[in-house]
Amino acid sequence: MSGPRWVRAVRWYLRELTGEAEYDRYCARHRRHHSQAPLPSRREYEVLRALHRETHPQSRCC
Repeated sequence: MSGPRWVRAVRWYLRELTGEAEYDRYCARHRRHHSQAPLPSRREYEVLRALHRETHPQSRCC
């Protein structure tokens, strides 16, 4: 792998691992579907996400 390419790959991996990319995808989707509504901050998004997980538990197999 060349220099900048592996740096981009590591950056992508870390963003996916930490959830930063998920927030970016949420923001893009929010802008597309709710362009007039204010965009929640990262902290507000995390709170909403946690509440959603608590109210909509998903069972996992194994």
